[in-house]
Amino acid sequence: MLKKVDILLIALSSPIQIGVYENAVLIETIKSEEKSSDVLPIIFKELMQKYQLQRLYYANGPGSFMAIKVAYIFLKSISILKKIPLFATDAFYFNKNQPIKAIGKLYFVKIASEIKTQKLETAFVGSFELPNELDYSEFTTNTTPLYMIGAVG
Repeated sequence: MLKKVDILLIALSSPIQIGVYENAVLIETIKSEEKSSDVLPIIFKELMQKYQLQRLYYANGPGSFMAIKVAYIFLKSISILKKIPLFATDAFYFNKNQPIKAIGKLYFVKIASEIKTQKLETAFVGSFELPNELDYSEFTTNTTPLYMIGAVG
């Protein structure tokens, strides 16, 4: 019998990261520098042969528009076809609420529960990390990607 797990995907920047969680605890980590559109089908085929997927989670932005779009369409398809619930949260959950690069000197920042763009003079390099334990209360069934860059000036 296959082990029942939850899968978390962070595909906001390179490398993409996939966490396998059993009872909310991280038991396996997969990282790839490949394009998510190329590697996700391969990784998920292997995961579905090895585990019984209970729930799917992902970071729905902000970040690379194309990567978020690919992740969403891929996971939404699996969710529908395999009848596996899909959940999402914003990227700030995975980087300790640090600014996220948008374009030029613009960064996404989260103030209270609102995500805005803000000009930062000092370049900030943050990284996304898979949590050792998933806090399910941070996720929602509203899984639509966050495409939220305002007018760039």
